[in-house]
Amino acid sequence: MPSARPSETSIASLRDTSGAAAGDSLASYWRFYRAVADAQLARWLPRRPSRVLDISGGQGHSAGRAAGAGHQVLEVRDPDRPGRPPARAHQDGAHQDAAHQESARQESTHQDRPGRPARGPVPVVGDSGTLPYLADASVDAVVAENRVLSRHLATEATVAEIARVLRPGGRVLLCVDSLTLGMALLAERNYWAHLSDVPSAEVVLVPWPDGTITRSFSSHQLRELLADAGLDVEWIRPRTVLSPSTVEHVLGESPRALARLVRTELNARQTDESLGIHLLASARRAG
Repeated sequence: MPSARPSETSIASLRDTSGAAAGDSLASYWRFYRAVADAQLARWLPRRPSRVLDISGGQGHSAGRAAGAGHQVLEVRDPDRPGRPPARAHQDGAHQDAAHQESARQESTHQDRPGRPARGPVPVVGDSGTLPYLADASVDAVVAENRVLSRHLATEATVAEIARVLRPGGRVLLCVDSLTLGMALLAERNYWAHLSDVPSAEVVLVPWPDGTITRSFSSHQLRELLADAGLDVEWIRPRTVLSPSTVEHVLGESPRALARLVRTELNARQTDESLGIHLLASARRAG
């Protein structure tokens, strides 16, 4: 019989949305999280077939979803991050990278023909923080899921590149670590000096137990970041407002309740942008 109130796991275990870092302790929550993310992406994607750039990190999930919805998708895969084919599969890795980037240039300037059949994402091996292989105003939408902008510590430069490649009226969907998550992790690790600096800090960098550093944002900081790049913020909201313990409890009692939980999340009134471990935002390039 499931316990009435499962204990919360460590804050650090909330880093990996695949659930790998937490083992099985949050398996149900991450299943719920991914279902919510899929539904949010489906609601956000353009209604008409469009060119979509995915810089979420080469995991392929959001890119595959966008391609499955009928969009032409370029999926950027960082050379030093998961998702890139093994180097031994190519006789000349540098030549392969150049070929992928040239393909991206062609894809970004190609005009779709009516009735062109949908296909899978086109992989592009390159730096997702800088996009020199894409022309100005060459894509209709950008997806920056999987907390990629929190891993790019110079987030301003990446957002400026996103704004550059977006066509006038084009939109970006992005997910970042919230300040709530960052402060909770600092407190859990007894980094009290760091925590005391947070209220006055313009940039909040958070060290994780494995030695990596990510960047956390308040809704105000995120709104300012996007506005400074010339993007009009449409909305900012938590990815989820339901806590991991609540989701684990409900799904432990009734595994079939997933769809109901997702609907509850999607229809929840957003009264506080700062709730939750991750912030989701949509912004549009003016024009």
